[in-house]
Amino acid sequence: MTINLLSKNAVSLPAHSEPKTEILRPQFWSTYRLDELNHSEWEALCDGCGSCCLIKFMDNGDDEEEVEYTDVACKLMDCATGYCQHYATRQHYVPDCIQLTPDKVPTMMWLPEHCAYKRLYKGQALPEWHLLLTHDAVATQQQMRAANVGVAGRCVSETGILDEEMEDRVVTWVTP
Repeated sequence: MTINLLSKNAVSLPAHSEPKTEILRPQFWSTYRLDELNHSEWEALCDGCGSCCLIKFMDNGDDEEEVEYTDVACKLMDCATGYCQHYATRQHYVPDCIQLTPDKVPTMMWLPEHCAYKRLYKGQALPEWHLLLTHDAVATQQQMRAANVGVAGRCVSETGILDEEMEDRVVTWVTP
């Protein structure tokens, strides 16, 4: 059995040099394939849980059953809010940050089970609490907390954590 520690990589959405403000097409998530989405639609799929930015142990690469998440997050994660502190320029700070793109989703089945990118790729619906369905950020955040989704207030920064300590930091509140 080979265990690979996903290096202190964060997973992020595509970086673009200039912000785009494309219109979200009605029900785009159920009408178009992931590779047919515009930038704004792609970004809108992210629920902001931050789980993809946690360091994890993986066995057999992208096999979702063989992933163990830790509560240790990328150094850019604000563990109080659960958001990246330098999202727009994250690759300047973390050059090996994995960029989530439609062509990479099939190899990233280690993403959490609630992840919209993974769910849509697998032909599943968005979680009922997703912002695209509720249209209410406060309700979405409350429902995410009730569903035990998100890293805010539950992670620690990788800064100062030794690799030897990682095995003791495995958590069960993220399900691949």
